[in-house]
Amino acid sequence: MTGPRALCFLHSLWTGLLALSAFSALSMLSAPPAAAAAVAEAVRIKDIGRFDGWRDNMLVGYGLVTGLAGTGDSPRNRTTRQSIANMLNQFDVNVPSDQVLSRNAAAVMVTATLPGFARPGDKLDVAVTSIGDARSLLGGLLLMTPLKGADARVYVLAQGALSIGGYKYDLNGNVVQKNHPTVGTIPGGAQVERALGSEVLRDGELVFLLAEPDYTTASRIAVAINAGFSQGLATAVDAGRVKIVVPVDHQQRLVPFLTRVEGFMVEPDKRARVVVNERTGTVVAGGDVRIGRVTVTHGDLKVSITTDYLVSQPLLVSETGPGVRTAVVPQTRIDVNEERMQSVHLESSATVADLVLALGKIKASPRDMISILQGIKAAGALRAELIIQ
Repeated sequence: MTGPRALCFLHSLWTGLLALSAFSALSMLSAPPAAAAAVAEAVRIKDIGRFDGWRDNMLVGYGLVTGLAGTGDSPRNRTTRQSIANMLNQFDVNVPSDQVLSRNAAAVMVTATLPGFARPGDKLDVAVTSIGDARSLLGGLLLMTPLKGADARVYVLAQGALSIGGYKYDLNGNVVQKNHPTVGTIPGGAQVERALGSEVLRDGELVFLLAEPDYTTASRIAVAINAGFSQGLATAVDAGRVKIVVPVDHQQRLVPFLTRVEGFMVEPDKRARVVVNERTGTVVAGGDVRIGRVTVTHGDLKVSITTDYLVSQPLLVSETGPGVRTAVVPQTRIDVNEERMQSVHLESSATVADLVLALGKIKASPRDMISILQGIKAAGALRAELIIQ
């Protein structure tokens, strides 16, 4: 291709490349890196809360564990003896409670958690704990125990062999123990007998509850739901609740509507926090926690006081006269060791990670770091909530 046709082809190619470059630059301006990072940190609505009316319920019951090899409650435990007598009475066996001397049974408390949408026949795990003086529940069997809710109604029946995960053996004052042998579990040992109603739709409305209340996050959830349905269905009531009006055509088909709502992506707003564990010397902080301009001076003063007691003994007591005796003379030494004070200066907008790195360079211990963080918080330079565990 030569002549005018070649020149026209090259001109067209150059024009296309310029247009492509301009479009790429415009795309980069319209979608800055911060927006891409925000999309990467977005989570589903279902991961940051739940709908009102859907909750777990605590259940508790009192029962007996039998089959223990002499490690159950002692005859001094009147509760266990009375429980055994009452149980036998249910099978037309009348035995006075004061005649029950077995150590193969133990009185226990049984607990379980009933999910909001559990139905009769569903299996639940239960936890069993001794309330008497039993030494171990190893090898025991829980007899049928009704578990009640806060309304004193029976919702679950529990029964089965215990899984302890530990042991305890003692003889002649020697004890060998692993874990806690007076606490056990029964996987799938409870069966739901009564369904617990969970009503999430009330008067055509849903209420979404945030796990961590925050006004900004609640507002973003409402905006995301309204954008997804192209109509004003959601309203942020307060920091912990978002009210959603369900259209009439979706009220009879609520599950698809909830599935769609839970799938919307939202970027939750995070509150700046620094968690300090004084027992282990652990400091955990978010990457966006900032520290204002501050100067930290760290030093260590050690004072050691040592006292030695020397005995003064006369050589010949009889020749020196009356009143002469052995004397104890204390000698005290005081040593002061003051290390050179070191300073750390942080500019504004520094992070907790920068502070920890700087303190590590001056060989500050984890507990010193905790004290320094507390001091920075008191000085008003730590722009975060300090949580001490």
